[in-house]
Amino acid sequence: MVTKQFTGSPDDADLRRADSLAREIFSDVANKWAFLIIEALGERTLRFSELRTEVEGISHKMLTQNLRMLERYGLVERTVHPTVPPRVEYTLTEAGQALRATVDGMCGWTHQYLGHIEAARRRFDT
Repeated sequence: MVTKQFTGSPDDADLRRADSLAREIFSDVANKWAFLIIEALGERTLRFSELRTEVEGISHKMLTQNLRMLERYGLVERTVHPTVPPRVEYTLTEAGQALRATVDGMCGWTHQYLGHIEAARRRFDT
């Protein structure tokens, strides 16, 4: 896995550039599972099994991969409690909470335009 490094150049933040760091981050974070995990965490702390229940349809593997990616980007904090068996909890960081505002906006947009989108899909599919 090749990971781009922040150089301080404006090109790093240009989503239109294929080689930009911003595009790499956007590509990783802007997926349905990441959005649903961020929405599920909201302002709560959840264990892995609780998250899996909240994000219906996600596999163990996809939840693990997305949590690791979100933790790598500093959006989710993983806390391991020294119990037997270990208790692991996930919570949004400040940056994760900031992204949650965008995710909430996407959810609101979906609810507002769901009927419009469904009507357009029916017209297109006929």
